[in-house]
Amino acid sequence: MFAKINSAGCYGMEAFNVEVEADVSRGLPRFDVVGLPDAAVSEARDRVRSAMKNCGCEFPVSRITVNLAPADRRKEGPLYDLPILVALLVSSGQLRGSFADMAFFGELSLDGTVRKVNGALPMVLQARAAGRKEVFVPAANAAESAIVREVTIYPVETVRELLEHLRGQRKIPPAAPLESAALPALTLPDFAEVRGQQEARRALEVAAAGNHNVLMIGPPGSGKSMLAKRLPSILPDMTGEESLETTKLYSVAGEMPASVSLIRTRPFRSPHHTVSAAGLSGGGSIPRPGELSLAHNGVLFLDELPEFNRTALEVLRQPMEDGVVSISRAAGTVCYPCTVMLVCAMNPCPCGYFGHPARRCTCPQGAAQRYLSRVSGPLLDRLDIHIEVPPVDFKRLAATETGEPSEAIRKRVNAARATQAKRLAGSGVYANGQMSAAMTREFCRPDEAGRLLLERAFATLGLSARAYDKILRVARTVADLEGSAEIEPPHLAEAIQFRSLDRKFWAER
Repeated sequence: MFAKINSAGCYGMEAFNVEVEADVSRGLPRFDVVGLPDAAVSEARDRVRSAMKNCGCEFPVSRITVNLAPADRRKEGPLYDLPILVALLVSSGQLRGSFADMAFFGELSLDGTVRKVNGALPMVLQARAAGRKEVFVPAANAAESAIVREVTIYPVETVRELLEHLRGQRKIPPAAPLESAALPALTLPDFAEVRGQQEARRALEVAAAGNHNVLMIGPPGSGKSMLAKRLPSILPDMTGEESLETTKLYSVAGEMPASVSLIRTRPFRSPHHTVSAAGLSGGGSIPRPGELSLAHNGVLFLDELPEFNRTALEVLRQPMEDGVVSISRAAGTVCYPCTVMLVCAMNPCPCGYFGHPARRCTCPQGAAQRYLSRVSGPLLDRLDIHIEVPPVDFKRLAATETGEPSEAIRKRVNAARATQAKRLAGSGVYANGQMSAAMTREFCRPDEAGRLLLERAFATLGLSARAYDKILRVARTVADLEGSAEIEPPHLAEAIQFRSLDRKFWAER
């Protein structure tokens, strides 16, 4: 007897329809799975057999052939366990009904428990696009799947529970998306706790308002990491499109937080400096998102920047420009979005006190320049804002008054982002830092006084064409924070100041 059950597959962020066909016929007992399965799919035979027996079902002692169509696409992972089981039950006559409007996916344990799978959200979206009305997913994937409208999501805990539902004995309550009001409040470190560092605070405010990359350089204990960890508290609210795309990425990576339907807080990723190039960009035989993509629409913080492997750092260069990282394998090419705010922190030398006003650098001669040379010029050129974070004196540390809270800064950032969203509507970008060269020429035109100021800075600092564009974009963000429709010389002067730090430390290279 033949049966066909609808399922889905996922390669990168792309989901595709899969039809699980099962045929139970006479012959010597044999269980074959065809349709270009990987090892995990082939092992489904043993999991399905045990799950059926332990749930009170009869495993057919016959010749069993399961085909995963289309047969020319690689099928990966254990997510086909559940549809294979349902197909076998239908083809062996143990389950009856119409399943054309349904889709199934989930991993099975040997006792019939349905386990979580990766990529549930893209697959549910694909099932909706294919016209499915009901989708049966593991209970652990129900929260993320439930945000998809116009399709009923049924969270399945066990095979027994699923069979009772399909036989009409006891219905499974459909999953509902977890509303924002029901989500636990996320407490973020506040900028009010930062003592001093007004220049660095201002630089991070500009960076948050325009989604600009930042490099902070200063001695140990000056507050670089402290400032970076407080950056999420002033980032603008995520748009609906940003939330959905970030949620899809985390679903594919298998890193969705428990009981969260939609990621509404911008990611903050801080990998250790021992991370590999593949760990940053993503990869593996089954390409998975790396730290760069997991920080999409948020912040990627690289502390102790020179300690990172040079190869890993150079991997960042092209994705930072394109906003997409491409991973090519024999099975195909996967593209993951990676529009991130890159925030880097570093010491000026191995001991950390090169240029310190009160402490002497103890590094051997030339050690500071060798240390700085670990950061390549092309990577440095892609960082919009360079800011020095000096040591904080005792009076400021001992002061009792608090600084400006994050909430006040966030209001200004949201206002600036609203201005940018209106200006850039329909372009596919949301912030000044994401503008192309053509958009920069259109929206970042300085007046004659500003042009002369830029000309002098270009000749004096030896800026590249990329640095010229970045100065204009940062100046546009400064003007947006001030509520100015035009880029004025003071806005350009502040933007130029944010590009001069590398000339102080890297001048002798």
